[in-house]
Amino acid sequence: MHVKDFLLALFHNELLLTPFWAWCCAQILKTLIYLISNREFNKERLVGDGGMPSSHSATVMALVTVAAIRYGAGSYQFAISAVMALIVMHDAMGVRRETGNQARVINSIQEFMQELGREMPAEERLKELVGHTPLQVLMGALLGIAVGLVNCLILQGG
Repeated sequence: MHVKDFLLALFHNELLLTPFWAWCCAQILKTLIYLISNREFNKERLVGDGGMPSSHSATVMALVTVAAIRYGAGSYQFAISAVMALIVMHDAMGVRRETGNQARVINSIQEFMQELGREMPAEERLKELVGHTPLQVLMGALLGIAVGLVNCLILQGG
């Protein structure tokens, strides 16, 4: 396969592009929600983890939706994407959320140590927004399904 043919196939691959667009939509929504809630623009929200809606859930559910519509519920494409989606969404609410909770506690301890006079470099502060609440995961999943449906049924002509 020539490079041109490879790139052409790559940029027409619904199973790759639709999840990418769902991720983009989630990140933009996440940034807008943060802006409205906090009255400040945070450019890290455009690519960062955590927050409403879950871009992880949007991404994998867009993939599941496209696989279901294009290949059917009995296909290996659907099966693989559905299993992966369950793992990703469970992880976003479980391990990743707990990591964020632990980061909050550690950051509080660091702040306390600073109040006692111990210098703590700023780069040691841990990222707290890494996981998702069940609502954030649900909203991301619904967004992913919507993006998948729009892509398959409207943009690509069913």
